[in-house]
Amino acid sequence: MHRGWKLPSDPKIMKYQATLHPQRTHRAGTRRATALLFLVLANFPAPAAELWIGAATTNITPDRPVALDGHRNLRISNTVESPLTATALVVESRTGDTTTDQATIVSCDIVAIRPGVLEKVRAKVQSRRPDIDGRKVFLCATHTHNAPVTLEGRYALPATGVMKPAEYVEFMTDRIALGIDEAWRKRQPGRVGWGQGQAVVAQNRRALYADGSAKMYGATQSADFRRIEAVEDHNLEVLFFWDAQDRLVATALNPPCPAQEAEGGLAIHADFWHPVRESLRARHGAELCILAWTGAGGDQTSRPMFGKAADTRMRKLRGLTRLQEVARRIVNGWEEAYSAAQLDQRAGVVLRHSVENLTLPHRQVTAAEVAEARQEAAKYARNPAQQWNYRWYQGVVERFEAQQAGTEVPFEMELHVLRLGDVAIATNPFELFTDYGIQMKARSPAVQTFVVQLTGSGGYLPTELAVRGGGYGAVIQSSRVGPDGGQMLVDRTVEAIRALWSTAQ
Repeated sequence: MHRGWKLPSDPKIMKYQATLHPQRTHRAGTRRATALLFLVLANFPAPAAELWIGAATTNITPDRPVALDGHRNLRISNTVESPLTATALVVESRTGDTTTDQATIVSCDIVAIRPGVLEKVRAKVQSRRPDIDGRKVFLCATHTHNAPVTLEGRYALPATGVMKPAEYVEFMTDRIALGIDEAWRKRQPGRVGWGQGQAVVAQNRRALYADGSAKMYGATQSADFRRIEAVEDHNLEVLFFWDAQDRLVATALNPPCPAQEAEGGLAIHADFWHPVRESLRARHGAELCILAWTGAGGDQTSRPMFGKAADTRMRKLRGLTRLQEVARRIVNGWEEAYSAAQLDQRAGVVLRHSVENLTLPHRQVTAAEVAEARQEAAKYARNPAQQWNYRWYQGVVERFEAQQAGTEVPFEMELHVLRLGDVAIATNPFELFTDYGIQMKARSPAVQTFVVQLTGSGGYLPTELAVRGGGYGAVIQSSRVGPDGGQMLVDRTVEAIRALWSTAQ
């Protein structure tokens, strides 16, 4: 019974009231019964919308040599170590034949979702499937540094023998659109579950020194090393999707760490996600669709900053490569979550998907920063082979000039926030430092919150502590949005999540 309601229960009192005021007692009894019925109906959950699920994986590995993204120097691929894939998940809530909401999420084995890529995918999808809401389609990147460049002008490429970035983007977006189409065709009534495991994968990669400076991948054995700069998040958030035949068809994993274990060489490969997928499919079915959602991990790596000798010894005793060791930890965390989550499968859950354009302030370029940038840009201006380095510094000069002229356009991003049952999913386009992701998770009303970064190409978003320390990832060249914008992103994301919990019952 609703708290605060008290009905007379003593028969003697009720009988006495009836003798004094028989008509009023009858009316009161009727009102009590009506009110009680109203309370029961109000607290009885309305029939939930039916959850429909579809998933598909498509190969986005180029069939020719490509320039590989993620490094300053030009690298042309010469082999394929493991396939690059894009995995599409369609989640739809339906009442009868009516769609009440939907989300289409695609994880891609590339560095970032560069400008123009999402727009191409949406256009190609909607030409095939006008019933898909293009605004509710988004992509996210695993950040493997062994995937093709998808933006023209970053490197001086050979005239022949290499697939150009624009060519690859057409190929990739064609494949992704086909994958979404397949996932949409496959959708059927299903169930969802969520769970949390632990996996020690993300390790903060910024060393802090006695003078207050910081360095990404900085030495930790030196006498002036004081500590690792900031926190790590070892929780592994996982979603599971089953079809009506109780078959696990898809899963989404959200480790707060980019796929940068290999981060070099001339081979195309999906980094640690390839052995993760192989292992999970060997255990749970070859057709299992596995979505890699990189959590807030702009200051993280999967490689240890200290204790390296012990880590190497244990790995060798197990007979594993570093990629396999990271995969082992993720798969163990996944299995830990699955063992419990499969006992709580939900069919009629709330699905709400909000999308908004969020404007964030640009990080302001100082006079000292632009002076250094001009000096460095001049060193590379006349050397085509140093195109990446020239743009790295010249971009700061151009930002300062727009800032001074008052023509600087605020940074705009698309924010997706979803409620799926007790789970919140929130996106951002950055290499978002982990502190921000932890704030979002801690303040969220959801049982579990998935923070998915790299849904665009926003660069690093460092914390105030990191900016004070400097170093790659925190210097002005690395980031377009600074700590003030980072806090705005956190606050607005949390507000959007809370709104879904207050309006969706």
